[in-house]
Amino acid sequence: MTKKALITGVTGQDGAYLSEFLLNKGYEVYGLLARRSTPTSWRLEYLDVLDKVKLIDGDLTDIASITRALLDTQPDEVYNLGAQSFVATSWAQPLLTADATGLGALNILEALRQVRPEARFYQASTSEMFGKIQEPMQSESTPFYPRSPYGVSKLFAHWMTVNYRESFNIYGCSGILFNHESPLRGIEFVTRKVTDAVARTKLGVQDKLALGNIDAKRDWGFSGDYVEAMWMMLQQDEPDDYVIATGRTTTVRDMCVIAFDYVGLDYEKFVVIDPRFYRPAEVDILLGNPAKAKAKLGWEAKTSLEELIHMMVDADLERVKREIR
Repeated sequence: MTKKALITGVTGQDGAYLSEFLLNKGYEVYGLLARRSTPTSWRLEYLDVLDKVKLIDGDLTDIASITRALLDTQPDEVYNLGAQSFVATSWAQPLLTADATGLGALNILEALRQVRPEARFYQASTSEMFGKIQEPMQSESTPFYPRSPYGVSKLFAHWMTVNYRESFNIYGCSGILFNHESPLRGIEFVTRKVTDAVARTKLGVQDKLALGNIDAKRDWGFSGDYVEAMWMMLQQDEPDDYVIATGRTTTVRDMCVIAFDYVGLDYEKFVVIDPRFYRPAEVDILLGNPAKAKAKLGWEAKTSLEELIHMMVDADLERVKREIR
């Protein structure tokens, strides 16, 4: 029988790549689509899967709509990728972030418990839960210390997934994903902000790139690699939580060097520091330990940071060329 999957956040970066991945596996894919604003489906179009994903109305903040979606689709697997996912915005909109990112996950878990307890559930956890790091390299056993409303909300969702697994025997897994990027990343995220600026600078339509703390270190991987890990978690005999990362950390500064060097430019001539982009509570370094995922899932990152940044610059060069024609 054809497996069915329901994805929240289906129009986001990970939702699009996961849709493509599951469709290639022969799944019937449903996407929960909030109608609070004009929906954007350009990522699904970019991957040529928009007409293959069945979009249904629903909202993480409305448990009734989630319950209906579960009853209508009867999914075998549910992937909760929906959230208010921009860290900077979480300080300006902490209640919205808590509602969508934290309580939204609980709404799904409770709806699953009531009407589809046999479905397998994936929760998109995040390295931002580690925040003020308690160990140099973060694993599944590292204590959490979130430093933003986003990180705190994700931690609530993470522990609720553990709680429903242990209390109600829900097959729930959390993937503690470190930063993962792609040509489908939103322009508000630093990697895409950089690669877009590189493309515009190379093509002569921009001359400055304003950034905040360029000495912050992150563990960056490719979203297309990471969605495979999500699926692999739900294929195991027993549910568990996994850190998904590359095991390599790089400063924003060095990421800028890679991007600008790729098109033959010196980043120092274009990058300026703007205090407006500093966070109220900074996370200085994140470095994931993916040993458990490699040992138990057989997963490891395939795409290097250099390959990822080059891929993103190439995509942005094509986008900007189309804009200025």
